[in-house]
Amino acid sequence: MPTDILFSRRSFVLMSLSLAACKGGADILELSGSTMGTGYSVTAVDHDRQVDKAALRKAIGKSLASVNAQLSNWDPASEVSRFNALNSTDPMQVSEGLAKVVLASKDVNHASDGQFDITLGPVIEAWGFGARKPGSHAEPDTLVLAAAKGSAGQTDGLEVKGATLRKTRPDTQIYVPSVGKGYGVDKLAEVVRSFGLSDFMVEIGGDIYVSGRNADGMEWQIGIESPNALSRQTFQVASVSNLGMATSGDYRNYFEHDSKRYSHIIDAHTGRPITHKTASVTVLAENTMMADAWSTALLAAGTERGLEIANQHDLAVMFIDRKSDAANSGFVTATSNRFQALQA
Repeated sequence: MPTDILFSRRSFVLMSLSLAACKGGADILELSGSTMGTGYSVTAVDHDRQVDKAALRKAIGKSLASVNAQLSNWDPASEVSRFNALNSTDPMQVSEGLAKVVLASKDVNHASDGQFDITLGPVIEAWGFGARKPGSHAEPDTLVLAAAKGSAGQTDGLEVKGATLRKTRPDTQIYVPSVGKGYGVDKLAEVVRSFGLSDFMVEIGGDIYVSGRNADGMEWQIGIESPNALSRQTFQVASVSNLGMATSGDYRNYFEHDSKRYSHIIDAHTGRPITHKTASVTVLAENTMMADAWSTALLAAGTERGLEIANQHDLAVMFIDRKSDAANSGFVTATSNRFQALQA
């Protein structure tokens, strides 16, 4: 299966993690593996030292396989792929997971001036960032792009009623990497909790959920990566507990053509890659699915409008912009009121 570039971003660094036994006789459980074209990791404090690690690994694998079967745009047998292949406006029975992801996407679409749009798949494909033609990067023909953009439009293109999903236009396609990975993290957290663990960090491709405290009894310390394609340095450390966290950036997945840089983040209004100076957006939210969706939406919107949206909806967000002065390279941050309160 081709690597899902959107799933594979890792824009965090887990700070100050003890890898041996903890205070009070507890153990740290560590598991990792592959999923969604990237990797997952679990770090949990097993206070009672009673968790069957093999059973936990098996349950994790089963859960992640189910998420992939629902949401993978790369698997032609997945629910998403079968829905996309349905050239009809008839309703299709879908899983609770897919229905939940589409409903959440519609909510963020409405709240973000339409910048989060899971029906932009044809536009993403036209720019060479999708599942069909990864790496075939060039500016698309004007007519091709117009046709792709004409088939998009999440607000009026999809209907969700209970466990059914319906296209209002037969050619509508949905593309869910920018929300599905976060949903996968939340399902991973559910599995870990079901084993009686309350202090843990779970992660898929850089999207994270953290619960409780770390091995030292403190909030988890998560490093946000500097938006520099040439390095993997920590830009800032966030203290996080009982929250989902996701970072979207334009600094790793892009292409250059005729000396012009094209980001994989698409402005839903223009159907073209973003051109503003916002390089990354980090969101803390009640769950990782919403953090994932909002980080993409607000990166597309850019810091000026994105900060207004974040404060309007009480979202915890940090924007990192490239400095506008070409002679003074570097970055500058802006944070929402909620982000400041959480980090105070």
